[in-house]
Amino acid sequence: MWCPSVSLSVWANAWLAGTAAPDDVLDALSLWTPRHSVTAYDSAAADRTGLSWPDLDDAASVSLLQTLRTASARGASQPTISLALPVPGDVRGLPAGTQFGRDAIAAGEAVVVQGLDGSIGLVPDYEYEDSYPDSLDTDDDAEYDAELSGLSWTVYSFGSAPPAGHFDLGEAEYQLRDAVRSAADALGALRAGTSGVEIADPHLLVEQVLDSTKMHRIPDHAPMRAVRVLENAAHIDAIITVSSGLIPSGLQSSSEMQLAGDALRPLISVVRTARLAAVDAILHSAWRT
Repeated sequence: MWCPSVSLSVWANAWLAGTAAPDDVLDALSLWTPRHSVTAYDSAAADRTGLSWPDLDDAASVSLLQTLRTASARGASQPTISLALPVPGDVRGLPAGTQFGRDAIAAGEAVVVQGLDGSIGLVPDYEYEDSYPDSLDTDDDAEYDAELSGLSWTVYSFGSAPPAGHFDLGEAEYQLRDAVRSAADALGALRAGTSGVEIADPHLLVEQVLDSTKMHRIPDHAPMRAVRVLENAAHIDAIITVSSGLIPSGLQSSSEMQLAGDALRPLISVVRTARLAAVDAILHSAWRT
């Protein structure tokens, strides 16, 4: 699990399909942060979901589940929830010309819930608080960390969203196999290009990035192939993340650095598509159990 929207999508879908309990959804969300809130974007969203308006007091996590239940189509036999991972130039699954679409692109993630008389979208906003050291003085250069203190979900209402398209899990897995080799070659090129420069072991850094994602559990009904695709996508994404911060200043123009960058850039799209295909398979599998 690489973002809160995917956790909410797969676990809320499992709950609506009857293969998970409400506490399972809340537990999955709590691994991101214990505090979640939900707010209607406008009066239309409030009417659609039962959230308060114009009172903008944030509702708690349980209200997030109530919102999803209210908005989803009753008596459905297939997923009413879908995941969106939009980027400029690829906005599949988002309604055009809406504030929801614009905010989802800015966030890079969103959840769409389809109902019989309209749809809603949810976009998370990360809330941070500054954590200062105990011995903080008045020095403006004192270091501090920004810690995630909560997630605020904004709910939007709209008529309908276009289909996100067909995702072929087999094709996604095939493309990932080639991507794994390309990513490994790029990481090797980075190591060669930084020869003689003191940097951390990139393979160790990749493992550290992967460890940070392993605390998030996937529903038991998930197909093994989808789980495997998510694991491979996470590995490539970790290599991309590490590589982006691995190049020391002054070496960006070296031939090794350019080759590595050229090899890694197309992999970002491969990872996104593979993740969407895997999540789509997991969403549908909940309704076949």
